[in-house]
Amino acid sequence: MRVLIAGASGLIGSALVDRLRREGHEVRRLVRREAREGGELRWDPPSGTIANGAFEGVDAVVNLGGKPLFPGRWSAMRKQELTDSRVEPTEVLAEAVAEHGVGVLVNASAVGYYGHTHESIVDESGPRGRGFLAELCEAWEAATAGAGDARVVNIRTGLVLSAKGGLYGTLRPLFQLCLGGRLGDGRQYMPWIALEDEVGAIVHALTHDDLSGPVNLTGPAPVTNAEFTRAAGRALHRPAPWWVPGIALKTVLGQAGEEMALFGQRAVPAALERSGYEFRHRTLDSALAAA
Repeated sequence: MRVLIAGASGLIGSALVDRLRREGHEVRRLVRREAREGGELRWDPPSGTIANGAFEGVDAVVNLGGKPLFPGRWSAMRKQELTDSRVEPTEVLAEAVAEHGVGVLVNASAVGYYGHTHESIVDESGPRGRGFLAELCEAWEAATAGAGDARVVNIRTGLVLSAKGGLYGTLRPLFQLCLGGRLGDGRQYMPWIALEDEVGAIVHALTHDDLSGPVNLTGPAPVTNAEFTRAAGRALHRPAPWWVPGIALKTVLGQAGEEMALFGQRAVPAALERSGYEFRHRTLDSALAAA
């Protein structure tokens, strides 16, 4: 396949580019700076411009762009920046996909769509939850509406586990210093996924015509924050005795602290497994060992 990727420089994008190239696919990368390497093409979402020829012969588009949600508080201005960095580029890509007759659009989203699900298990049929993240994901997915006849897959990604970045890459130094601990009451669910399976699932979405609509990219067995804390401690052979009170997270980080650290989704990958995807890491211990 010839695949055009936006957001190819991030943790997931970089691993996806490597995987696709190893499997013999041609990868083109959309960048917002001047193109410097072969396969790079410049685009500017605010103006709606994309380099000439970017979509020539392209079979599929993967959109992984968006400003980081963390760290920092979510002021009104910050929320607008986070929304604009996702919705506007997605609209531009969706329209280009329709214009050039591209067959597949795989678009990033997140399990934050479900809000805080407490103990309830949710699959892709679950309703949108409450909160800024849920509203952001809904708008992000709706921005793909202009993709015409393309098969659209909105990948609702969980917490990606890798030593190179993401949640585990951020927490690992703290655990190594014996500063790991649960957040709040520790009962909020953490829908983790190994980086290898995150990338594998995206490739699966690109190549399986029966997969469309929202697809949870999470491991088969989500765990609570308390369970995750104990597992991370085991993986790094370190105690994790600390506890960060929920009120402290909300006081210091506001809504961002509440939704990013204290909200949880007991999300399962029902659509992905129905389509035949086989996980390399079905348990948290396996995923942490790989990371």
